[in-house]
Amino acid sequence: MAHFDTEYQRLEASYSDSPPGEENLLMHVPEGAKSQWHHIENLDLFFQRVYNLHQKNGFTCMLLGEIFELVQLLFVVGFTVFLANCVDYDILFANKFVNHTDSSKVTLPDAFLPVDVCSARIRDNAFVIFVLIISGVFWLHRMVKFIYNVCCYWEIRSFYINALKMTMSELPYATWQEVQARIVEIQKEHQICIHKKELTELDIYHRILRFKNYMVAMVNKSLLPVRFRLPALGESVFYTRGLKYNFELIFFWGPGSLFENEWSLKPEYKRGGNRLELADRLASRILWIGIANLLLCPVILVWQILYAFFSYTEVIKREPGSLGARCWSLYGRCYLRHFNELDHELMSRLSKGYKAASKYMNCFLSPLLTVVAKNVAFFAGSLLAVLIALTIYDEDVLAVEHVLSSITLLGVCITVCRSFIPDKHMVFCPEQLLRVILAHIHYMPDHWQGNAHRYETRDQFSQLFQYKAVFILEELISPVVTPIILIFCLRRKSLEIIDFFRNFTVEVVGVGDTCSFAQMDIRQHGHPAWMSEGKTEASIYQQAEDGKTELSLMHFAITNPQWQPPQETTHFISQLKERVHREATGASDTHPLSLSESEPRSLIANLLVGPSTSVHFGRDGSLTNHAAAGLSDGASALRSLSPISSSLHLRSSLSHRAAGNTSTMSKAMAGSGTDARTVSSGSSAWEGQLTSLVLSEYASTEMSIHALYMHELHKQQSRGELSRHTWHRQESDESSDSVPDEVRSEPNPHSRHFPRSHTFPTTVPSPSAIPTSASANSNTTVGHQGAPPHSSSSQRRYSGPAADSFGSGGKVVRSARGVPMGGWAEEGQTAPRHHETLPEESSEDDLPPHIHKIT
Repeated sequence: MAHFDTEYQRLEASYSDSPPGEENLLMHVPEGAKSQWHHIENLDLFFQRVYNLHQKNGFTCMLLGEIFELVQLLFVVGFTVFLANCVDYDILFANKFVNHTDSSKVTLPDAFLPVDVCSARIRDNAFVIFVLIISGVFWLHRMVKFIYNVCCYWEIRSFYINALKMTMSELPYATWQEVQARIVEIQKEHQICIHKKELTELDIYHRILRFKNYMVAMVNKSLLPVRFRLPALGESVFYTRGLKYNFELIFFWGPGSLFENEWSLKPEYKRGGNRLELADRLASRILWIGIANLLLCPVILVWQILYAFFSYTEVIKREPGSLGARCWSLYGRCYLRHFNELDHELMSRLSKGYKAASKYMNCFLSPLLTVVAKNVAFFAGSLLAVLIALTIYDEDVLAVEHVLSSITLLGVCITVCRSFIPDKHMVFCPEQLLRVILAHIHYMPDHWQGNAHRYETRDQFSQLFQYKAVFILEELISPVVTPIILIFCLRRKSLEIIDFFRNFTVEVVGVGDTCSFAQMDIRQHGHPAWMSEGKTEASIYQQAEDGKTELSLMHFAITNPQWQPPQETTHFISQLKERVHREATGASDTHPLSLSESEPRSLIANLLVGPSTSVHFGRDGSLTNHAAAGLSDGASALRSLSPISSSLHLRSSLSHRAAGNTSTMSKAMAGSGTDARTVSSGSSAWEGQLTSLVLSEYASTEMSIHALYMHELHKQQSRGELSRHTWHRQESDESSDSVPDEVRSEPNPHSRHFPRSHTFPTTVPSPSAIPTSASANSNTTVGHQGAPPHSSSSQRRYSGPAADSFGSGGKVVRSARGVPMGGWAEEGQTAPRHHETLPEESSEDDLPPHIHKIT
């Protein structure tokens, strides 16, 4: 892989969010007109605090939360030291008797050691003294930080009240879009950023998510996190909060990091001439931070154990099955995150997909384990029933040694066993569940679709959606594993990290240095297999994987309807929305129940008539009634998320509450529905809050529709391309006479796109496998082989436009990677390569990246 010779770039006007002619504008405001908020120096930190105060529901809630965190730290350390040194457990366990003059009963204070004895035991224990010193220093650091944050957030509170005209009592009920709209508006009056006359929504997102966009990009390009191949578990991903903290410390804000401040990469990292020297320096820094983690490992490990014990013991006692529940892993949140997606937007998406994800994982309960769990639950339940009956008959039974403990343990055992027993009414429909999951999480490897019933797919999905117990265990062992990863694994990637930050950093006027992927520019980072063919100039190294650029762009445009993207981006968005709306309109003309097997042929219609199922994923009732009364709770992902039904009900709901906006709503709903979210709220605060919830829900539904459409189009383009190239695995002397009669006799308007020759396969793809509205893209060659999200040994590749790979000379260029699960090369059959092939590539971990010069 050749050296990437692109230098650090200053973003040109075509990428800039500044109005034409104002890219380098420096605003001059008369001295008397300057406000308290004029020219805020660190806008990144300022906007992050504005966002955090909004998410924490105001200054008072934030203040109480910070205070209780300090108290919690004192309690954990103090209570642990007290239990270890100041309790006489012989008295507590009745191994030693206490003489009382007034009563024969042993009280709890009798088990407490005298103060002088307790103090002496603490002074004689060197490890306890060491832990107390470390904890005291850490607590003082947190205390100073708390006082500093209180002063800073008091200023943010004043900004909300005086500049944004929002009181703290209103803040918990205001959406972030409302707050953001006011920030954009006051820029004209206060000039909080002097480098641009006007702020855009993308500017604010860039400043809040500057470092997170880099992390999302590194995960997307398989640079992070580090992957392991364990003997029993296979390939695993280890990504914890402690490891994430160290990554951010090394890259962004720690001493000697790559950034000199919040918004600017250090100049030496912007040039490629000294990349080897910088890589050695970074590797050395990673080594020292790893050693520091190793030295602090005992203290951090003790803290993790104690914190987990005090946090989860009560929950486990109250709900023993909670450890069997699942949660989205930290790696899953980063892998599934869009570029320029705020925390609350991400968690909203993942929360909506939680029920479907849980049902999908429950489809794979082991039948053998189920039989064992049923019988263990029976025996444990029998013993528990007898003990409870004896206790009811005579409460003195509880005084017998270990009876109460036995009742507790038997109850826990029964609860755990029930978690392995599936619901007898559950229907096995993994493909349908995976489609519903995709509607919310928006990202999924290609080879999962059609293979949802396989354990390989389930194991890969479990890395994104893991057991809560596994999450806790990973956090507990993180202090031990983190230094090993830093010292032995991350150091090897130092050169790739240096190249990544140089090659994928651009300077945006008025914003500073940002990750170029966060620009969501189709031309620079689009993937031809994701509707970007003919619109992108990106090389393989520059392409974002899994359609990240295209899906992020659509998500941001739908979430922020007032945003004005560049002309090329606007054309892509409008074209996609038009195609989705046309497909949906065509699908709604024919009732799904009246369609024959051969109809409809549009993508949206195909999805709308998907197989029905009895699985239900209901949301909050009040919200469903207002937001999308037409959204079905079950059946199909697209049937329940149909833009036609939702838009009609949304129009009906809002037209009665937003007086004077009926005509505006009707015009907005006549199109794609995006502009409907810009309708002003009702006359009362309650109506405004309800309207905000309705529009937010509609935006989420609209994005789900577009995500499903893009994945379906991508899949069908891939399927059509594979159908055209199945001559790799068929005999070349087959003639067209072998085409089945039903195919030859049935008119197919799409068959003209396929060549009729002896090399063409004997069967024609079904109409549902051919996108009607994408005939221009029907020649797309897809090399996106659907590698799993944790695969580090290979990158998914695009083999190039079909004009260069098929048709001209009949050459097909494909990557020599292994065929993914469910791929076009059948198992046990070798696909002959009669034409040019790309040579086998080495892992990108061992080679410098490709970069083409950006002009």
